[in-house]
Amino acid sequence: MSRVRLLATIAAVAIVGGVVAVFNMLPASAATCAAQWQASAVYTGGMTASLNGHNYRAKWWTQNERPPGTSGVWEDQGTCGGSTPNPPTQTGTTGACSFPAWVQGRNYVTGDIVKFTDGKFYIAEHDNPGYSPVISTWYWDPYACTGGGGGGTTPPPSTGGFVVSEAQFNQMFPNRNPFYTYQGLVNALSAYPAFAKTGSDEARKQEAAAFLANANHETGGLVYIVEQNTANYPHYCDMSQPYGCPAGQAAYYGRGPIQLSWNFNYKAAGDALGIDLLHNPNLVQTDPAIAMKTALWYWNTQRGPGTMTPHNAMVNGAGFGETIRSINGSLECGGRNPAQVQSRVQAYQRFTQILGVGVGPGNLSC
Repeated sequence: MSRVRLLATIAAVAIVGGVVAVFNMLPASAATCAAQWQASAVYTGGMTASLNGHNYRAKWWTQNERPPGTSGVWEDQGTCGGSTPNPPTQTGTTGACSFPAWVQGRNYVTGDIVKFTDGKFYIAEHDNPGYSPVISTWYWDPYACTGGGGGGTTPPPSTGGFVVSEAQFNQMFPNRNPFYTYQGLVNALSAYPAFAKTGSDEARKQEAAAFLANANHETGGLVYIVEQNTANYPHYCDMSQPYGCPAGQAAYYGRGPIQLSWNFNYKAAGDALGIDLLHNPNLVQTDPAIAMKTALWYWNTQRGPGTMTPHNAMVNGAGFGETIRSINGSLECGGRNPAQVQSRVQAYQRFTQILGVGVGPGNLSC
């Protein structure tokens, strides 16, 4: 008998109440399967799911990434073959669209997708205690969901259905740092499924172009991973926060595509993504998918000095100028630094041209 086979079938000995007890160890394949993975479900760090006879454990927040995935979020826990708990009841299945029915009074978090009583799909733009998607438009956005004939567990395309191809991405950023990979961006999309997937195909491309244009400006064409002015590093620690700056006073400098900075932003982004960025801020400069996810966190959930999130600015027709206001309006808008504003606008115009769409409604400038 081989060593591997012997270890799989050997009995385990334990002392129970002073008595030696022997338990036959089941082979690994007989482990009970966790609830089946669901494309629409949100999984946070430590949660488990099963697929194709394997159990998987999520390392951080994820949604729509089919195990074993490509971002590293899923950890293979080995084969399973026992009774599988019934998966969550799914209603509103339309081909590849399999999302639960909206329930009044149920708590929803940003990114949850539901089917409403009108037969349409909606995605939560903000956490809410079960508000109606057709009344509380601040909390919900329409979600375009098309059938694919494969059921709710059909994996998405390798690009996640992203409206920007790898060739277009490379055309936009010909001199980019190798750290900023197209796959890292695609892997990050599952964190905020409404991004570049809301509205018409033209609107989706305009939002993608707007996000990438701002990232282009913040990083010099996706060249810089971290803030270049090191003298600013100690300034990003707000010790009035109850958690302080556990990674060090100079640890929360700008990183990633939209230069995430300040300890409270690392804390908030990490909490939203299920990653401990407060204690591990360097993940934003060492993991391409995490770097992109923090940028998407800001884009989809933060309004900064503006009046709306950049995502809402693009999907609600406010225009590219409002995205600038939300990201750095206090330093650039209102005539404070027109050259910086123009730099962002020119990148947006170039990127929309690459994607073959117009610049859209609303103000280009702020």
